[in-house]
Amino acid sequence: MTHHGTQGPGATATGNIDRASVEMAIDSRMSVRAFKPDPVDRSTLEQILSVASRAPSGTNTQPWKVYVLQGSARDSLVEKVCAAHDSVRVDPSQAAAYQEEYDYYPAEWVSPYIDRRRDNGWGLYGLLGIGKGDKDRMHAQHQRNFRFFDAPVGMMFTLDKVMGRGSLVDYGMFLQNLMVLARAHGLHTCPQAAWNHYSRIILPHVGAAESEMLVCGMALGYADESNVVNTYRTPREPVASFTRWLGS
Repeated sequence: MTHHGTQGPGATATGNIDRASVEMAIDSRMSVRAFKPDPVDRSTLEQILSVASRAPSGTNTQPWKVYVLQGSARDSLVEKVCAAHDSVRVDPSQAAAYQEEYDYYPAEWVSPYIDRRRDNGWGLYGLLGIGKGDKDRMHAQHQRNFRFFDAPVGMMFTLDKVMGRGSLVDYGMFLQNLMVLARAHGLHTCPQAAWNHYSRIILPHVGAAESEMLVCGMALGYADESNVVNTYRTPREPVASFTRWLGS
C-alpha cells in the first residue's frame, strides 16, 4: 500500500533509530487485565494519538475515529454494558439483540487457530484458578472487559461503514502504533473486541453517527504489577512456523 502523507514535524526520512528501545516497546506490549486507578493526563493521550496517526493508510484515507472515555462518561458506559451482559446471561435469547457489525472471529474454527484460542483461554483461567465448569467466575472475569479492567481511560474506535475491508488493515496499524507508544509513556493497554457485541449501546453513548461501526474498544492506564493476572504472557510461534523463504 502507498502512503502519500508528508513527514510530520521533526520527522526525517533517514537517520539512526534506537533499535533496542523500539524492540523493547513492541516486546513489552501485552494485554493488561488489571490497572491502577491513577489518571492519565490528557496531554499524554493527545501526544500518543498524534504520533499514532502517522500509521500508513491506503491513499492516506486515515479512517480511524477515536472516542476517549474518562470519569463519569466512562463509568456510565460500564454500568450500561455490564447490565446488558448480566441480562444476556439470565436470558440468552437477548443475545440476538447484541450483534457485532463485522465478523471478528471465524464462524467455524479450525486448527491451529482453535488450539491457540483454547490454550490462551485455559492458560489465563488456570492462572486465576477458574475451573472449566465455574460459570459464575467465568462470567465475572469476562465482565472485567466491560469495566476496562479498572483502567481510568477507555477508548472506542469506529470506522465509517462506507469504507472497505482494507481500512481495517489500516486501522490495525494505527492501533498497534497507539499501543506501542503507550509503552513509551510507561502505560499499558488491552485491545478489546469483547465490546463489539454491545455497539448498539456504545455508539449512541459516545455520540457516534449512524454511519459508523464499532471496530473495538481499548483499556489504557498504568498496569497493576501486583496483580497475578498481569504475569500471564502469551506465547508466539517461531518465525520458521509462519515464514516461507523464496529465492536466495
